[in-house]
Amino acid sequence: MKKIILALAVLSLAFVSCNSVKSVSSKTSSIEGSWELNYITGPRIAFAGLYPDKKPSITFNLEETTVSGHNSCNSYSGKLNIDGSKISFKEPMMVTKMFCPGEGENVYMNTLQKIDSYSVSEDGKTLNFIMGDVVMMRFEKK
Repeated sequence: MKKIILALAVLSLAFVSCNSVKSVSSKTSSIEGSWELNYITGPRIAFAGLYPDKKPSITFNLEETTVSGHNSCNSYSGKLNIDGSKISFKEPMMVTKMFCPGEGENVYMNTLQKIDSYSVSEDGKTLNFIMGDVVMMRFEKK
C-alpha cells in the first residue's frame, strides 16, 4: 500500500512539473516573431516626430536565440538573452552605420538597453518592454 501511495505521489509530481515547464515555454514562445514599435516613453518629441518615415521593429528567433530589427534608420542584430519573463539587451549588438537625422535611433537603442523584463498580452498582439515596473516600450505583432 505504501508503495502505491509513493508511486502515485511521484507520478503526480511528474505531471505537475511537466505542466509548469509547458507554461514557461509557451509564454516564451509567444514573443517569437516580428513586432513594430507603437509607443516609447521618455522623449519630449512626439512619437510621429521621432519616427516620421519608418517605425522601429524587432524580431525574435528563439530557435537560434537571436534578436534583430530596424531602429528606424539602421538595422541591428545580436544574441537573445531571455529567461522566463526576464530579458536583457545589454550585450553589444551589431548595428549598421548609415547617417540618421533626428533622435529616433538613439532614443530607441538607449531605451532598449534599460529593459529588464517583458510581457505579452493575452491575445498575443501586444508586447511590452518593462524597466522595473514601468512599461518603457510597446510593440504590436506584425
